Amino acid sequence: MSEHVEHAEHAEHEVNYVKVWAILLCLLVVSILGPFVGIKMVTLITAFGIAIIKAYMVAKNFMHLNIEPRYAIYLLLTMLVFMLLLFAGSSPDIMKHQGRNWVKPLVHSQAEAPAHH
Repeated sequence: MSEHVEHAEHAEHEVNYVKVWAILLCLLVVSILGPFVGIKMVTLITAFGIAIIKAYMVAKNFMHLNIEPRYAIYLLLTMLVFMLLLFAGSSPDIMKHQGRNWVKPLVHSQAEAPAHH
């Protein structure tokens, strides 16, 4: 009886990888064709929205995070929070073009270079 239970539990977690791959491929095509529409909002939705969906599908189906112990999900979320905190803390300085003891030579050299016609 235990073999039957193990087989039933395993059957719940079986994934049709070809179907998931085909869905990911279709989403890739949509995300590539999205910018050709020329509408900024459609481009943003296709770029970021579909990227989030594809990342979720890969994590769920190929990394099997849906059947991992609960602490693996918490660990992943903790890493994402720390990554966002690092970006939020460093981006205000990095995205500035100038400031106190802060010079981006490439930006200044492009501004000073004569325009070629």
